[in-house]
Amino acid sequence: MKNIIIIGASGHAKVVADIILQRKEILKEELNIVGFLDDNFQKLEYKEIFGIPILGKINLIEVFNKKNYEYIIAIGNSSIRKKISEKYSSLNYYTAIHPKSIIGNEVKIGVGTAVMANVVINSYSDIGKHCILNTSSVIEHENLIKDYVHISVGAKLAGNVHIGNETWIGISATINNNVSICNNCLIGAGGVVIKDIKESGTYIGVPVERIEMKKKIIFGGGQTLEKY
Repeated sequence: MKNIIIIGASGHAKVVADIILQRKEILKEELNIVGFLDDNFQKLEYKEIFGIPILGKINLIEVFNKKNYEYIIAIGNSSIRKKISEKYSSLNYYTAIHPKSIIGNEVKIGVGTAVMANVVINSYSDIGKHCILNTSSVIEHENLIKDYVHISVGAKLAGNVHIGNETWIGISATINNNVSICNNCLIGAGGVVIKDIKESGTYIGVPVERIEMKKKIIFGGGQTLEKY
């Protein structure tokens, strides 16, 4: 029996919990979710998810780590996932793969990564640790996805794509084959990437272009307008 603690108790944590429950039901795996840990648990309107208790703040790991538990960080923000995983680097991390995902031959998936329903990962792709591959995203052959990446719902990555650490590929974005995207980028929803991105930042459009966030324009009389 694997006893699992989920770090986080918001929407993403609910989906990760459902993956574990689906594996238990469909694949008959011996899995048990002990509970959830979340620093905001006192502000939540609910105190359990699927009948499983929210136990308290994340620092309870210091107590629970004495037991033979596995953990998964179910928090959407990549920088927070990274911070927690580095602070608690000695934990035994669970990798959550939905039983209705499709995983090709010779695929590597790092610890702590969550693979949602209807995701396709084709042959010889290498997925880093603590990533999120969200519902119905497609990772084609020989992709290299580094650590803490989030591939959003319905995003499509063609063959031989490289995605850098902590980059977020938005909903329904499309990445052309043989394209590399550097660390710490945000590709906006529906964006199309047709060439390498070598500078961190936010990119939107078809094809995507980098945008500067919130520049102030000064008008006569001292009035200002913030725009992207």
